[in-house]
Amino acid sequence: MSQQEVERRLESGELESWPAEDLIKWGFEQFAPRLSLSASFGSPEGMVILDLMHRIAPGQARVFTIDTGRLPHETHGLMDRARERYGIEIELFMPGAERVESMVRRHGVNLFYESLENRQLCCGIRKVEPLKRALSELDAWLTGLRADQSARRAGVPAAEIDRVNGGLVKLNPLARWSREQVDGYVREHAVPVNALHARGYPSVGCAPCSRAVKPGDDERSGRWWWETDDARECGIHVGYERDGSGI
Repeated sequence: MSQQEVERRLESGELESWPAEDLIKWGFEQFAPRLSLSASFGSPEGMVILDLMHRIAPGQARVFTIDTGRLPHETHGLMDRARERYGIEIELFMPGAERVESMVRRHGVNLFYESLENRQLCCGIRKVEPLKRALSELDAWLTGLRADQSARRAGVPAAEIDRVNGGLVKLNPLARWSREQVDGYVREHAVPVNALHARGYPSVGCAPCSRAVKPGDDERSGRWWWETDDARECGIHVGYERDGSGI
């Protein structure tokens, strides 16, 4: 399929109704081996997609993650279990040491608590910059975004052109799934997940920026909890709250 035809399909919205399995299979057909899952190992959605990729194309799943340098050990533990379960190599990207050193010298280790600007600076250096390097090697990427995760993600599409990152194709196979569907898949297929989920953490990021939530709370309310709801994104996924036009 030509690039023009791929863009036509994406812009027409015809992929929006496809089941997650069909969208992932289409991604493999069109973009492998330059297709990769962006997995945080801090949410069950990424693990569900990895399991689906393994079932659809055994041995072909490509996965990358961003290690910010401040992840909890439970997240690293899940990476080890994923390597063993699926027989994969996880492509790990880390922030530039000089950039981190400069930031910490100027603002301190826990600068993110001081202001929104400082928190976004930290996320930019520790997460967004490594992401740019990871995506520079790809034509398409998969994420675990779901529309009902938060108000900011309400418009997330199942498939889009990621114009912020050079026009890559971005596939969000679980965009229309509920948390109940995700949890049901995890139970049915015994998918390994982060141990912190069982301790009340539905979403796990950096250790100092994540905490447990109460039953019934928004599942992302434990991320950057000291900020207002409309600010709780790191800069990797933004811009879906209005019309679903992408990041």
